[in-house]
Amino acid sequence: MKLNQRGKWVFGLLLGAWLLVVAWQIDEHHRVVEAAKSDLRSRSHEIAGTLSAVTRALQFRGAVFQDRLEPVLNELVNNRTNYIVKLLYVGLLNTDDQPIVAVGNTNLFSRETLAGSELWSDDNATFVWPLEGASVNAAGVTNTPTVVFSPPKNFTNSDPRGSRNSDFFRRGPRPDAGNGTNAAEFSASNFPPPFTNAAGEIEPPPGEDRRPPPEREGRPRNGDHRPPWMRSMSEAEFKAFISTHELHGLVLVMSTETSRAISSEDWWLRFIISFFAGISALGVGLAWRNIAKTADLQIRLVRASELNSHLKEMNLAAAGLAHETRNPLNIIRGQAQMISRLPDSAPEVVEKSKTIVDQTDRVTAQLTEFINYSRPREVRRTKIALAAACNEVVRTLSFDIGEKKMRVEVADAAFAIEADEQLLRQVLFNLILNAIQAADPGGQIKISAQRSGASEATLEVRDDGPGVSAVNHSEIFKPYFTTHQKGTGLGLAVVQQNVQAQGWEIVCLANEPRGAIFRITHLKVAA
Repeated sequence: MKLNQRGKWVFGLLLGAWLLVVAWQIDEHHRVVEAAKSDLRSRSHEIAGTLSAVTRALQFRGAVFQDRLEPVLNELVNNRTNYIVKLLYVGLLNTDDQPIVAVGNTNLFSRETLAGSELWSDDNATFVWPLEGASVNAAGVTNTPTVVFSPPKNFTNSDPRGSRNSDFFRRGPRPDAGNGTNAAEFSASNFPPPFTNAAGEIEPPPGEDRRPPPEREGRPRNGDHRPPWMRSMSEAEFKAFISTHELHGLVLVMSTETSRAISSEDWWLRFIISFFAGISALGVGLAWRNIAKTADLQIRLVRASELNSHLKEMNLAAAGLAHETRNPLNIIRGQAQMISRLPDSAPEVVEKSKTIVDQTDRVTAQLTEFINYSRPREVRRTKIALAAACNEVVRTLSFDIGEKKMRVEVADAAFAIEADEQLLRQVLFNLILNAIQAADPGGQIKISAQRSGASEATLEVRDDGPGVSAVNHSEIFKPYFTTHQKGTGLGLAVVQQNVQAQGWEIVCLANEPRGAIFRITHLKVAA
């Protein structure tokens, strides 16, 4: 497809517009992907906040019992009714970034996941969050430390206030108590914080006896507050235990299935938008090209119409000139014949007079054929017996046929056709005369006609002359193309013009083993 300079600019602008749409869709797709990641990040932050509140609610003297914390984590991992995304792993970390309590697929946790605050992979996303109230300050001292441990199986609370403390453990429902409570109802609001004083010690509610139990009378306020089953540990052992069981951070591994589905759907949507934008740009370009081509064709049509009008005027002028030229030629021919017939004319004068007559006749024949070729064709169809028309033309050319002692066969065609009688006779005259001129003396010409369908017929004129080479089969019908020395080159051009004027077709074929065939097809058979 060849484009001019303006066409290149138009297609370049359309391509640029399409590329802008594609870039816009890619940018929007990145925005959607980032929004999906941000949503997943926000949900992980909500879960981290919920777990922070739960650990604070489950604390007893700075400790969280593992058997009470694990059901909550299991419910978060296994129950998907309250979360759109799937939680694959939950791990509570100590100060050494080792998991204290872990629920879910433990293969998803590794030290590499703690390199940053979040890590994204094809199937999941890992988030590391600090637990509120469990961070370590610059001095290395834990603010409100939270320790996770499991008490010994034979542990019983011997504290006289144990009944009240036991009531604190039973505040709110438990997901494993068999009372129909699920994880959605298990939140920090079900576990109100205990009453504590400024030193962090548990105090009874207002209105109760604030005196210490008898066995703790005389013990300093800031004494040993360790759990009863850990009071036998030395201070170093207790600190070592605290360093490995103190809550410091939270690791959440969440499935990216939802975000990947959103990304995939959005990608297909952007692809469809870009595809149809490209189709639209291509359609606009092709429409513009067709409009430009139509405008160019209209300009050419106007120019061709002007040229055709000019050619018609030139044709009429040439035909008039040829017609006016024949009259002086006839006078010259007549004068030459008179000079040759004078009784006292020398033999040399008589010979030159005959030469003038012959050349005049040759020019007159050329002018006659030129006038016939340039004359407008007005087709007036009548019913004509094809065999009778062929025999009549053969009789007209009987002198030429007899001069070369040729045989002419006309096949009997028992049907008539619809044609212009004058144009048909001129076609037959030129074809038979061309065959007579092409054939050798004593040659043969065959004229045949046969039906080629219910309403169509075919006419053929065959000769056994030297024939026409294959390269000239289409050239032979062009004006002034001839293979005879005495030919004008307009006879077959006039034949083709008359044939096409009546809606027929003519071709030149080889006549095996020798000669040529001129075949006229699509003759309409008269009813």
